[in-house]
Parts: sequence; structure tokens; C-alpha cells
Amino acid sequence: MPILPRRALSVLTSSLALLLALLIATPSWAAEKPRLRVDDYQIDVELTPHLHQLSARAKVKFTALQDLNVAVFELNNGLRVTKVLDANNQPLSAERVTQDFTIRVPLPAGLAKDTSTTLTFEYEGQLENADDSPVPGLKLAYVGDDVTYLLYAGRWFPVSGYGLNRFTSTISVSVPAHMLVIGSGKATQGENSPSKKPNANGLPTKTFTFAYTKPSFPGTIVAGIFQEYKSDEAGMDLHVFFQPSHQKVAPEYTTTAVQEFAYFNTLYGPLPSPRLNVVELPGDTVPYAWAPEIAGLAGPSITEKTNYRLLADAIAHQWWGVSVSPASKDDWWLSDGFSRYSEAMYVENAAGAAGLEEAIKDMSVGSLAYDTVPLSSASKLDPFSTEFQSLVTDKGAMILHMLRWVLGEDKYLKTMRQFATDFAGRSASMDDFRAIAEKNYGEQLTWFFSQWLDSTGAPEFKVKYTTYRLGSNKGFRVTGEIAQDLDLFRMPVDLRIDTDGKTEDKKIEVVGTNSPFTVETFGRPRRIAVDPDHHVLTNSSDVKLRASILRGMALQQQGDLAAALAEFNKALDLNKNSSLAHYRIAEVFFAQRNYQASANSYRSSINGDGDPRWTEVWSHLQLGKIFDITGQRERAINEYRQATQTNDDTFGALEQARKYLQKPYERPKDRDKQ
Repeated sequence: MPILPRRALSVLTSSLALLLALLIATPSWAAEKPRLRVDDYQIDVELTPHLHQLSARAKVKFTALQDLNVAVFELNNGLRVTKVLDANNQPLSAERVTQDFTIRVPLPAGLAKDTSTTLTFEYEGQLENADDSPVPGLKLAYVGDDVTYLLYAGRWFPVSGYGLNRFTSTISVSVPAHMLVIGSGKATQGENSPSKKPNANGLPTKTFTFAYTKPSFPGTIVAGIFQEYKSDEAGMDLHVFFQPSHQKVAPEYTTTAVQEFAYFNTLYGPLPSPRLNVVELPGDTVPYAWAPEIAGLAGPSITEKTNYRLLADAIAHQWWGVSVSPASKDDWWLSDGFSRYSEAMYVENAAGAAGLEEAIKDMSVGSLAYDTVPLSSASKLDPFSTEFQSLVTDKGAMILHMLRWVLGEDKYLKTMRQFATDFAGRSASMDDFRAIAEKNYGEQLTWFFSQWLDSTGAPEFKVKYTTYRLGSNKGFRVTGEIAQDLDLFRMPVDLRIDTDGKTEDKKIEVVGTNSPFTVETFGRPRRIAVDPDHHVLTNSSDVKLRASILRGMALQQQGDLAAALAEFNKALDLNKNSSLAHYRIAEVFFAQRNYQASANSYRSSINGDGDPRWTEVWSHLQLGKIFDITGQRERAINEYRQATQTNDDTFGALEQARKYLQKPYERPKDRDKQ
């Protein structure tokens, strides 16, 4: 399931957006092995949206994985436990530890290993803001009039082994009669089954019950007023629940969801349930979330141009997360990395090789931005850190991309489908995946997985060569070597030789720091490129520049503007003409209300290398805002007009330009909303 909230899309690259979105996928593991396993929940929850109030009773069946004297569960600090009962309905004491969001319940008689029991929790509280969130600064559970969302990550019920402990559940949710509730599993009651019992305000209520009978990660509930769109194409039972403000784009999102679900179904095999609920979340939480049969998209992510990459990532989690889940923290990339690369494969399917190349560039930058710890040692990192997510999400995805190159298309697809089938409904480890890959490859892949799982760094290829003429009409011989500085490195690498005639491709086994090659061509060689199709994770000055910008943007999100500025200046050290680096620096100065410095940097962005293209239109827009703020309306209008003349509507730029041509931009009172 999908720590930091995403700002306006106009200031984010897709790589950072997904990185930040996925951060809540990480549970707050303790260093020790799990002491208990939750098997089933029976939860009755009553929501009073007007008061932001939740009142619940949760019956938790669990099994001891070792002899237990104390049962420990995570629970949102905004909720207060009023009663705990044992299996015989006898009261037990409970200790709240706010530092780690846990409830500790002593078991007077103890619980022997491999035996099971049941505890019943009664609890209540208000869920209105992020003050008590298990992820600092991010609302993961909220009860309100317009919409209520109780994400599994919000720990709104007693949780053990978040993201690792698979469980079944029956969840009954009582809400005001005008609200619709979306959850995982079979709904035994619905909007036509109103309860006669009024809520605390005396308003009529109704109850929705969701039974999920296959162990996974149910527990995400969304309630509100939605317009529903349905589709049964491709054998799906698809329901799209959007707010009325997005009704115009709902049909296109419905069509895209069907196409993506069908594509992954073909790649990985069918899921036990053909049902999928695509539901809109408010803009004050994560950009997207997933749960069994649920793909949630935050309102700002639902744009007129279908955000099919974000949607694909959310839907792919139905296979990688819901069906196959990680056995440990070190295996977390089997969920997030697999979903990320599934998204990239759908991009390739929809937009061709150029689309895949852009996705690979994003993932390469994310892979190397925080490349300090091997992926196999990810458990040593803070699970809420960008370093952890850089590894499990982007580097995990790049490992799959490279494995696809090593195995070949047919063997790769066979490996992925077999893994999805063999471990459907179960947890899996890296060793489980490696065994299937090696079986299909026909040889051990120790050299591959050791390089990318147990090491850090990536090669920066350099090629030098000499061309010899073989004689009249006999062609040419090219002799040279590929150099890079990782002594233990081994990978097959594509060598492309452009000649006067046809282009020649040859696969070279690069081993160690220097790998010689000899290639004969008929036409005179004009240019030699190493790994031209980006099959291998490699470093370069461009990757280093974009990695600095990515780190700066993460620091900017966290409010550390000085550190962000330092990272952006590192990027400028690599390319003084980088439009993106100048743009990010301008943003920092704008946030600091240093408008002259900000304007200077926006001008430098416009006059830079123009990469990416959207920096031009948004720099003009931001300059217009600066002139409005400083009382220079005519100059502001000129900038907004120049923005419209670019005809670049990236992130809705043209709509904003037209808006401020009609009415001057006004600086928000809250600086954080600029």
C-alpha cells in the first residue's frame, strides 16, 4: 500500500512523485523478528463525520510465533483504547506507548508458541489531522463530512507486522445514510440496506459490511459522496468512484483502468477476483493508495490528460502486494519495485520504446540518487527514508529491467508469470524469485544478483577503439575496449556501430574494468555507442545532475530549503545551463519570498537548455506571479501572455495563465501554500 505529500504536479518529476507516493508502503518494523501473527479481524466501526469521530470494536484472532507474555499492536495515537477483553470476555490491562504508536497487552496466563487466542479491543477518538499519524506530517486516516478515508497505513485498527502479516477480515462500517462506503471483499450490505439506528447526531445511518476471506491486506475504507462508473469489459467488474468535479474525465479513466488491468492479467495471470474499485482520495493525503480490489488516486492526480502511469502502478499492486507480498523488509522490492517496473512495461505497451526510455531514465535517477547501501541490506535503513524507497522502488524496478535483458523476453515473461502464479496469495523472498529465474535461464545467476543486490554503484562506460581497413571491398575491423571502474562488474552489454551502410549490433560480455572487443563491419564505422537502448543501469553526468535535483526536491518537500538549494547548486556545477536546476533554485527563492533572486533564476531557466520543455511555460507563469505580487500588473500580463504563446499545457499551465490574465495572482497568507 502506498510519506511525504506531493505538491502541485507542476513542480514534480514523475520519478519523485512516485517515490514520495510509495513511501507509506513501508511499515515501521522493529529490529526483532515478529512475535505474533494476526490471522483474522472482526471489526465494527461507527463513523460520525461531522465530529471527525470514530468508535470501533475489533476482535483480533492471532497466533504466537514464540512464547508470549505480552501482545503488541500498532494503533493510531489519535485513538484511545477504552477496553480490552480476552477470549473469555475477561478484562485485561493495556499500556499505550505513543513513541511507537503501540498498544501493549500483558497476557496473565501467557501464550505458548503456535497457539492462538482472541483479544477484543474497544476504542474511539477523533481523526481530523496528521498530528497523531504514524507517519509524521501525513494524514493517513481522516473522518469528515465530505469524505472519510481510513487507510491501512493509518493503523486505524490494531495492526501487527504491517505489510508482512497477511490476514482475513470482516469489517462493518456504519455511516450517515447519504454516504457510500468502498472496501475490500464481498459487500453483504449496501446503500439500499439502511440501518434503523440513528447515529450520535440523531441522523439515520446505514451499514456496509465487507468480508475478505483470502489472507492479504484488507483494511482500507473510503466513504463519501461519489459518482460511480462501471465496466464489465475484458471480464472485469470495474467500478470507478470519482467526485462530481471529475465526472468529465471518469469515462477515460474507466477505459484506461480496463486496459491496464487486462494487460497485467495477460502478463501475470488472472487474480482470484476480477473486481477493482478505482476511488478518488482527497488531495491532503498520498498521491495514490492500494488495497485488495482498491486503487485510490488523490484528486490532484486525476488530470484531464489521464495519469495512466500512476494508475498503472496502483493497479499493478493487485499482483505485487495484494497477491504476492514480501516475506521480510529486505524483500520489500518484490512489491514496490515489481509494481514500478510493471508500470514501465505498460508505458512501453502504450507509448512504445520512447515511452519506456523515459521511464527508464526516471528509474535510473531514482536508483542512484541514494545509492549508499546494497538493496539486500535495505533493512538497515530507516523505513521512512527516501534512501530506503530509492532502493526498493527504483533500483528494484531497474533490476527487473536488466534481468529482462539478460534472460531474453520469453524467459523473462515466463519467470514473472510463474512467480506470480506459484506465490499467489503468499509471501515470497528474494531467494524464491531467484530460484525461478535461474530455472528458466538454465544457469545460476549469482553474478547478476550479487552485482545488483549485494553491491552499490553503477558503471560509467567509456569506449576507445581503432578502425582497420581489411582491403578493397572487404570491410573494416574495429578493435577496442569498454572501460568502467567496478572491478567485480559483469553484464552483457549491447555495442552499436553506426556505419556508412547498415547499423551493426553486437552483444559484448563486459567483465571487470576493461573488456576488449573486435567487430567486423562492411561499412566504415562512424560512431560506436555502448548500451544505446539503456538495458543496463549506468551512471553519467546527466544522471548525476538529475539525482542532485531529485535529492533537492525531496529536501524541499521536507522544508529544508537551505539543504535543497545546496543540492540544486551541485546540479548547476555539472551543467551551468540546466533549465531544470535553475527552475528548482527559483522555486526555493520564491518560497523564501526572495523575489528578485527568484526572478533571476526563472530568467536563467528560460535561457537555459530547455530541458525539460515545461520549464519555459512555468517560468513565465511564475514570473507573472512575482510581478503581480510586487505590484507590476502590466509586466505580469506580459509574462502570462508569453506563457500562453508557448502552447505548452503541461500540468495545466495554460489554464493557470488564462486565469491570471483575468485576475491578478494573490500571494496566499499561508506561506506553505505558495
